[in-house]
Amino acid sequence: MGISDLNSENMAIQDTPFGYTMSVIGGKWKMIILYLLAAKQPVRFNEMQRQIGTITYKVLSAQLKELETDGLVKRKEFPQIPPKVEYSLTPKAQTLLPVLEQLCEWGTQNQ
Repeated sequence: MGISDLNSENMAIQDTPFGYTMSVIGGKWKMIILYLLAAKQPVRFNEMQRQIGTITYKVLSAQLKELETDGLVKRKEFPQIPPKVEYSLTPKAQTLLPVLEQLCEWGTQNQ
């Protein structure tokens, strides 16, 4: 189902594949987190927070949990003191990388 199919169907946008995609990657921080993980992984929590900048601990933690629940981010915890946790992309998230690349190309052409 593509954009042109929405006109012929009598359905709400959230019920379309586009709606599903936006529910998984939508919001202010999820694409930024995925972009960072695509650029360099694995990434530790504190390093990710420093790289992103203005995101709070609570929001980053919640966004990572949502991405993990949706199967896009893998969390690896190491049993040591102090605790060490690394995040990386799952194979499902790897399929989004061409879309991220196209967004980067669009930004380059229109910046």
